[in-house]
Amino acid sequence: MKHLTVTAAILIHNGEILCMQRKESEREYISLKYEFPGGKAEAGETMEDALSRELKEELNLDLRVKSNNYYMTVDHIYPDFSITMHCYKCEISNRTIECIDHHHYVWLPSNQLDTLDWAPADWPVVKRLMGKE
Repeated sequence: MKHLTVTAAILIHNGEILCMQRKESEREYISLKYEFPGGKAEAGETMEDALSRELKEELNLDLRVKSNNYYMTVDHIYPDFSITMHCYKCEISNRTIECIDHHHYVWLPSNQLDTLDWAPADWPVVKRLMGKE
């Protein structure tokens, strides 16, 4: 089974968290599900550098992710691949993003995160952010 090492950003502005909706996919179990933005780390990249690069590619957001932004790591097995997702919590100064690689996005306070249909790997992060860990 293929294993991916990925990064994800919990982006916070004025107490609300950015929630990105994936595009339609042939993998029904992640198609149109919500996730935190991020993506695969490339060979030789630190997790922080990979996340900064992914945020630029997916959202046109220039953000220098630092190691002290680390929040949690999630291991999840999907039907045809597994992931280790390193999550970083980052306060941002404005909501200026471009929805380049997703279907839709929404900003929500943490107490409303469970109103969305999240990708399975993101649920542990949602639960912790909501204080339901």
